[in-house]
Amino acid sequence: MKTLRTYLNTLNDVEREDFVRRCGTTLNYLRKAISINQRIGESLCINIERESAAAITCEDLRPDVDWGYLRRTKKLEQEAA
Repeated sequence: MKTLRTYLNTLNDVEREDFVRRCGTTLNYLRKAISINQRIGESLCINIERESAAAITCEDLRPDVDWGYLRRTKKLEQEAA
């Protein structure tokens, strides 16, 4: 969550609102999640990683999820094609 807080603080107000909109959430939700160390849903983690150009990774947000397995699965699918 520290990475998310730091990233949000680097954005100006317009950029921040655009970022959360593209992620499909609100700034208030993310601020609350950060302040109480709330678990963010997996799909939102993915959106945040995508929209931050991986400045914030899914692993940063939810270390309890085996993201490595999912990433390997995608890589294996690409190699098989």
